[in-house]
Amino acid sequence: MDCYTANWNPLGDSAFYRKYELYSMDWDLKEELRDCLVAAAPYGGPIALLRNPGRKEKPASARPVLEIYSASGVPLASLLWKSGPMVSLGWSAEEELLCVQEDGVVLVYGLHGDFRRHFSMGNEVLQNRVLDARIFHTEFGSGVAILTGAHRFTLSANVGDLKLRRMPEVPGLQSAPSCWTTMCQDRVAHILLAVGPDLYLLDHAACSAVTPPGLAPGVSSFLQMAVSFTYRHLALFTDTGYIWMGTASLKEKLCEFNCNIRAPPKQMVWCSRPRSKERAVVVAWERRLMVVGDAPEGIQFVLDEDSYLVPELDGVRIFSRSTHEFLHEVPVASEEIFKIASMAPGALLLEAQKEYEKESQKADEYLREIQELGQLPQAVQQCIEAAGHEHWPDMQKSLLRAASFGKCFLDRFPPDSFVRMCQDLRVLNAIRDYHIGIPLTYSQYKQLTIQVLLDRLVLRRLYPLAIQICEYLRLPEVQGVSRILAHWACYKVQQKDVSDEDVARAINQKLGDTPGVSYSDIAARAYGCGRTELAIKLLEYEPRSGEQVPLLLKMKRSKLALSKAIESGDTDLVFTVLLHLKNELNRGDFFMTLRNQPMALSLYRQFCKHQELETLKDLYNQDDNHQELGSFHVRASYAAEERIEGRVAALQTAADAFYKAKNEFAAKATEDQMRLLRLQRRLEDELGGRFLDLSVHDTVTTLILSGQNKRAEQLARDFRIPDKRLWWLKLTALADLEDWEELEKFSKSKKSPIGYLPFVEICMKQHNKYEAKKYASRVGPEQKVKALLLVGDVAQAADVAIEHRNEAEMSLVLSHCTGATDGATADKIQRARAQVQKK
Repeated sequence: MDCYTANWNPLGDSAFYRKYELYSMDWDLKEELRDCLVAAAPYGGPIALLRNPGRKEKPASARPVLEIYSASGVPLASLLWKSGPMVSLGWSAEEELLCVQEDGVVLVYGLHGDFRRHFSMGNEVLQNRVLDARIFHTEFGSGVAILTGAHRFTLSANVGDLKLRRMPEVPGLQSAPSCWTTMCQDRVAHILLAVGPDLYLLDHAACSAVTPPGLAPGVSSFLQMAVSFTYRHLALFTDTGYIWMGTASLKEKLCEFNCNIRAPPKQMVWCSRPRSKERAVVVAWERRLMVVGDAPEGIQFVLDEDSYLVPELDGVRIFSRSTHEFLHEVPVASEEIFKIASMAPGALLLEAQKEYEKESQKADEYLREIQELGQLPQAVQQCIEAAGHEHWPDMQKSLLRAASFGKCFLDRFPPDSFVRMCQDLRVLNAIRDYHIGIPLTYSQYKQLTIQVLLDRLVLRRLYPLAIQICEYLRLPEVQGVSRILAHWACYKVQQKDVSDEDVARAINQKLGDTPGVSYSDIAARAYGCGRTELAIKLLEYEPRSGEQVPLLLKMKRSKLALSKAIESGDTDLVFTVLLHLKNELNRGDFFMTLRNQPMALSLYRQFCKHQELETLKDLYNQDDNHQELGSFHVRASYAAEERIEGRVAALQTAADAFYKAKNEFAAKATEDQMRLLRLQRRLEDELGGRFLDLSVHDTVTTLILSGQNKRAEQLARDFRIPDKRLWWLKLTALADLEDWEELEKFSKSKKSPIGYLPFVEICMKQHNKYEAKKYASRVGPEQKVKALLLVGDVAQAADVAIEHRNEAEMSLVLSHCTGATDGATADKIQRARAQVQKK
């Protein structure tokens, strides 16, 4: 244990800092880091180097080279820089490389050197050129801040949603500030800059002079400044060699340290651990590294090579041409377990486990000592927590064995934390491997989340490892394996050296019917790569037509899209394609396409009936569908035209169409309607009133009601209305008029073709029993009983029924007999029925 703490360095009395090697770099750099533009992404991210950034020679061999490496020095990409002079490099939160050029254009590259997009920081930056730039991270995304040659600042807080902000001018600023940085306070990005002994804070509205509280006197210039990883703290390096540390709001001073070095440092970054009360700053010169904080003495390291500092959530990464190291504050759990002569529960439990492996009785003594103090649960938890903060697997295993050993003596210790830590460490050890090169710490891993880590593995095209992690952690398929396979498939379609058939088959064999995978998304990526045929083959595997059709339309494969939409049976989808085809094709081609698709043609006709009547007519004409064309003109005669001449003309066109369709009945009916319309107009002109659009029957009825009996009869003859129907019409109309005298004359004009029972029924309907009785006597024998019953003459109806010896009529009369008034009649019928039944 003493050897284990050999690389621990105390900073004051309350904290230790340690530096250990992450990787031995094997990237074969020929230049010193000082001769390159360098950018390293946080959370164990990649490293970008631009070699020879200052050279202006035009020959291709002298162009700068942009190289991207993993954190372990494994090459990921290399490309000649053929664009303009570059001022700054930086990584976005999505691990995209932002390259800021002198003309204010920012080029965005992927992890593998693939160009993504570019954007400009505005005309003012273009005119005044870029002096310096910073890439920073906020809760909204990644931002870019620019210092122009006019000594003005322009920034965008989120390059994903570019909104440029020109910061206020600093009064009296005639040269570049000695140092500046970006800060994020209250969800707003600010710029802090130093001009001589003065500090200015720029926000979107104003430039404010600020003064750090408790700053040592005699400061004439600020040489370097650094903001903590979480933007909560600020450090200022003065020309007097003092380092002031305080809150980023510049309202509170934490401490001040005199490093006795007045030379400006190359880099200054914060080194603090989440939830730790200790605050420390790491300062780097050419060959010296110093850790300073609230302590009289700092920690000094000698740098054998030119190095670069990368601030992290819980420490600082330091890489050079040969090594990559991590410097951080020793976590509390590790400190309590491993510091010399520690009697912490975790330390005793670790010793007990080691003695147990040696089969020594001391194990029992250590264990009893912990149990007597009631600190065994705390000891187990300390060992689990300390294991998470250890980088080397051997030490992780030792601490986890101790925790497992202690758990054996606890009845109700929840195993979740132990199991989860084992899983997390297995994942961390896998991604820390040299060939993977993502040296995440446990704290960074928890802050980053497993989903983001999987995204970063996918970004590095480490699909097998990502899938293994998903399966090991038993993540839901949609969030894990399915999502990764979809990314793999999207990468697969970019391999242009493989045939479309082979790529589609490989993707289908790997994905199958995996839930959560959309073949349409993969096909869209293939189409974006210029592989239209591959996209179509992939869409064959997409089970949802609603996903197939929009992409086929986008690819201008409208006829195939129409076939897919029809196969789906989704009429809305078919209508979508039809409207797209209508706008895309000329009218003739569109109609020819519809003729080959009966279902689509039928749906389009339905659409035209409500929206485009003229198009519907054209469809019928093209198909020589005279029957439907005739029906169309009939509807049009009622829907559009108000003038009688126009309506008759439309009906004549309809009649001609019906004749062509060999539909004699429809043609004759249409011609009759034309005659009726002309007659109705003439009646309106001569008699007044409303006749147009009435049926023949209603026209006859209206004429009778108007007293025009002769005209009604003439109309009935012209339109061949049968006598029975005419008698019914006249009977009903005269009864409605209550013209009983005319009705009687009409009944006597000749023998009624409908009989006289209807006269009885109509009179009774009008509640006129007197008139009804007149006609009851004239009703034929077969309907006599019914007529008498209608007028209420039950006795006579009984006599007639008995005379007819008709059992059904007797039963009908009997059903109308009521109480005492018809008692004798009922007895009479009963006797007659009995006699009939005997015979």
